[in-house]
Amino acid sequence: MGQQEKVATSLAGAVSEGISASLVPVDEELTRRYPGDPGTRQPVHTVYVPGDVFAADTVRSWGDQALAALDEHAPDAASFAAVLGLSDDLAGPVYDRVRAKLEREPIEDLRVDFEDGYSGKDEDADAARAARLISEAYANGTAAPYMGIRMKCMEAAVRDRGIRTLDIFLTGLMEAGGLPDGLVLTLPKVTYPEQVTAMVRLLEEFEKARGLDAGRIGFEIQIETSQSILAADGTAAVARMIDAAEGRATGLHYGTFDYSACLGVSAAYQASDHPAADHAKAIMQVAAAGTGVRVSDGSTNVLPVGSTEHVHEAWRLHYGLTRRALARAYYQGWDMHPAHIPTRYAAVFAFYREGYEQAAARLAAYVNHAGGDVMDEPATAKALSGYLLRGIDCGALDTAEVARLTGLTRADLDGFSSPRRGDLTATAQ
Repeated sequence: MGQQEKVATSLAGAVSEGISASLVPVDEELTRRYPGDPGTRQPVHTVYVPGDVFAADTVRSWGDQALAALDEHAPDAASFAAVLGLSDDLAGPVYDRVRAKLEREPIEDLRVDFEDGYSGKDEDADAARAARLISEAYANGTAAPYMGIRMKCMEAAVRDRGIRTLDIFLTGLMEAGGLPDGLVLTLPKVTYPEQVTAMVRLLEEFEKARGLDAGRIGFEIQIETSQSILAADGTAAVARMIDAAEGRATGLHYGTFDYSACLGVSAAYQASDHPAADHAKAIMQVAAAGTGVRVSDGSTNVLPVGSTEHVHEAWRLHYGLTRRALARAYYQGWDMHPAHIPTRYAAVFAFYREGYEQAAARLAAYVNHAGGDVMDEPATAKALSGYLLRGIDCGALDTAEVARLTGLTRADLDGFSSPRRGDLTATAQ
């Protein structure tokens, strides 16, 4: 190799060293506050089941009811596609995958509800039963990938009850063999960051009492009040809540109806596509970006029940809202009824199957420095691999078909999608 040409500079090395030294605190702050996505699976939805209704067969029962709704109102791919407007090339693959999903894994994330949806008479007993049933489900392989409870909030009127229920539930899990990896807790109606701090202190005390590693238990923050978006001083309170969680926050969940009512939106117009909802979720999304905290959309209260005509109308609404959310990078939402599940998965599967070939081709071109009609950057390669991984995780895509089009393994995709586990500028081997 020839001798490298010497180039002229004007600044002494001490200048660069001084600037670097001055920015060390900023570097550390960036690492702490914005660690990036955790690289773990994000469920496509959350199902809420009242604590007094939750049973050992809830997950399977929801799958069976969802299949029954398909059998009654869309018994084949053509009829389902006609309701939702699916193209001919998507109709078969989407319908077949929806049915397979309902048979194999009908619920991805289940929350036993002890808040708005709960009307039981003995909350202590119901919390203990939830812990026992969830432990048994994980032990015998019938659990959803993620399960947990939504406790009552930290407001004065229900604070002690919420703390006691959480204690009973977590203690029950520990007594039954320990906390499952898929455990998720939801703290609702958070208005002030200090309520998040209180939840952190509560979990710290439980971890100490049971000899758990510090930080073992995380939780979701439910955004249901206007004050959680815009604080009295004009700042974005939700950003301060993420900071107050001290690394324990796993998600921000938008509460469609409580938030809408808080703003005075009439009941007929309370929906996840209302401008007020879009504003709140946009603030949540920006506040959470880069922090590792994920954002979830809310739900629709229009249930697919009754006549076939009404079920089809409700399905079209739910499908459209879900597709709208996916396009806005809200990859998770709530489902309130078993008959919502078919259109949840149809929307998710169509979203990924429509675009996976183009995404795979762009990622392969980036990896192989092949160029093409789109000039992608490292950040886009991250987004492309993340898109493909989400499709694989939910069942919309198969690992083999993605590997065939990209030449990449699952480990390669993980490396591109998560800055914690890969260098975006590197070429996968």
